[in-house]
Order: sequence, then C-alpha cells, then structure tokens
Amino acid sequence: MPSHDFRGPRLFVDAPLAQDGRVELDRDQSNYLGNVLRLAAGAEVLAFNGRDGEWQAAIEGRKRPDGLVILQQTRPQDRLPDLAYVFAPLKHARLDYMVQKAIEMGAATLQPVLTRFTQASRVNTERMRANVVEAAEQCGILSIATVAEPVPLDRFLSQRAAGRLLIFCDEAAEVENPIQSLQGAREAEGIDVLIGPEGGFAEEERALLLRQPKILRLALGPRIMRADTAAVAALALVQAVLGDWSGQST
Repeated sequence: MPSHDFRGPRLFVDAPLAQDGRVELDRDQSNYLGNVLRLAAGAEVLAFNGRDGEWQAAIEGRKRPDGLVILQQTRPQDRLPDLAYVFAPLKHARLDYMVQKAIEMGAATLQPVLTRFTQASRVNTERMRANVVEAAEQCGILSIATVAEPVPLDRFLSQRAAGRLLIFCDEAAEVENPIQSLQGAREAEGIDVLIGPEGGFAEEERALLLRQPKILRLALGPRIMRADTAAVAALALVQAVLGDWSGQST
C-alpha cells in the first residue's frame, strides 16, 4: 500500500488539476479552510478531483482563502475495481454510515433499489454524494464513486449487464463458508453486491433474483445482521477474495 499524508488536509475540487494551474474555492471550501482549519494564504493542502490524481496545492487569498495554486502531483490517478454496491435504502444516519463504509471498502458505484419492504421511500442522492466525497477526503481515496438514482429492484435487474456477477446476500441461504463460495465464482465482467432491506426480500423478489444469470447466493453467517453491518461484511469478503484486496482486478 502506498504511503499517504494523513496529517495534511485533503480537499475534493471539481476542476481540472495540473501544475501551475489555479482553482477557485467555493464558499463552503473557503470557510472550511479558513474558519475551521484556520489556514491562511501560503498554507498547503492536498487537492484531488477523481480524474487527475492528487496534487500539492497552496492556498491563495488575502482576507480569506479564495483559491488554490497547484504545485506538484503527489499521487497519480488510480482506478476503483468494477464493484457496485446495490442496496435497499435505509433512513438518515444509518444510510450515511453505510455509504461511507461502502466507499472505504472500495465500491465504485452505489445503486439504491426499491423493494417491497424498503424502509425509506425517499432517497437524498445529493446527501449520498456529499458522504462519498467526505469519505474520500478523509481516507486518502482518489476516485469518486458514482451515486445512481434509485430504481425499483425489477428494473435494475432487467437493465444490468448479463456478464456481471450478482452476489445476492440472502438471509435464507444455507450457511456455508463464504470464502469458499466466492472462490468458486465464475469469471465475470464486474460485480454487483446486493443487500436487501431489513424486512428481507418478498418471495417474488427472491424468485426473480434466483433467475438471474451469473448469480451467487451468499449467506453471511448464522446470525441476522442489520443492513449496514451486512454491507461491511459482504464488501469485505468480496474485496478480499475477488477484489483489489487480493491483487486481482474485477
């Protein structure tokens, strides 16, 4: 694992990054650097945009930070594994937690799906995107995951590429060694990890899922987990066996 500077503040900017370039800060970024971190002109931060790698940058501005001048690249851009986290939305703080942990685990796409027993009928995707950026800033992540708009489960299944592996975390599945189950997975063109609502899947939803091509039905042990806990468990298993924790690319 490459070394990261976790002492220096990191800032996501939605602008091109190149040596000697300049980036204008928005009001929230200016307030964060000037009033929260108490940084003034000349202080250095790490800037990234999800496309051009990570760059050392110096703050500009007289009375308050209002821009960055880009100095030199500290890390080249990387690429997340082709791993989508597909989930029934939760409410408020637990959804925030789940999004943050999925990003830390290396998910490249977050796809909310609506099921019969989904608890949250409305999903604030802008809040989800803010949590994606915050997790990336805090954890040294260079790539910004895509946040998709919520869709009904049946529509998601009808639109997904047939070559992708669908890992269906099913509380009704027989408990077996999950590592062995994943090691036996067929080669696929990307991975979708599906966690359902805490009320479980309806029988017609489970039947629809089991008809999908390239599906792996996975039990997460002998105990029932809350959905946000299941997210961490499932993504950790998948990354360790099939993802970039193992040195393989999905």
